[in-house]
Amino acid sequence: MARGAFDQELAQLQQEILRMGSLVERAVELAVQSLRDGDVQLAVQVIEDDDLVDQLEMELEQRCIRLIALQQPLATDLRTIGTALKLVTDLERVADYATNIAEITVRLAGAPLFKPLVDIPRMARMAQQMLRQSLDAFIQRDVELAESVCRADDPVDELFASLYEELMGYVDAGDRQRITQAINLIFVARYLERIADHATNIGERIIYMVTGKRVAHQLRDRILGSPKARQGAPGDP
Repeated sequence: MARGAFDQELAQLQQEILRMGSLVERAVELAVQSLRDGDVQLAVQVIEDDDLVDQLEMELEQRCIRLIALQQPLATDLRTIGTALKLVTDLERVADYATNIAEITVRLAGAPLFKPLVDIPRMARMAQQMLRQSLDAFIQRDVELAESVCRADDPVDELFASLYEELMGYVDAGDRQRITQAINLIFVARYLERIADHATNIGERIIYMVTGKRVAHQLRDRILGSPKARQGAPGDP
């Protein structure tokens, strides 16, 4: 494969990853909206649309492997393709979490939530922004933007910890229906926290893609000025 054709293939791969990322981000938004509104039909749509994301993941993995097989990429190109391979896996996992949230909407259908959702939609917006910025950093090869994504993970974790404590209070003191809802909302919050973690993973991989330097979690805390020590979070399975 000529260099020009390789560059074109690589550019098309990046655009397809952006398309997958847009679908995944939309799935998170719709899943949380379905939960907030008790919209089972919308939740079912999110669940069914997950097949498209799975198909895109397989197609993009094959394109990455084809690029490696048909040309011996330079080190920088190889890091870009390797990052793309891992990135589509992260996006597929995020879509799975959106599906999990939609399934909780279906599970809780038939009874109004015992409290309005405020922090969960807020967490979702924070995680979506991290995801969007991580994809922008990938396309733009922007290390500073990738670092800002990594730093944004801590406020999500702090909100999750606060929400976990609040919901556990309902588990300890509520009736059966309230307990069931509170437990499921804890799962939703945990899924959103994991989505933010996947966006952070993408940010770390972009730093490696551009600089060739790996940013381990412990090193990330020192380089990016993060106060967080990655210990087991509340609600870890």
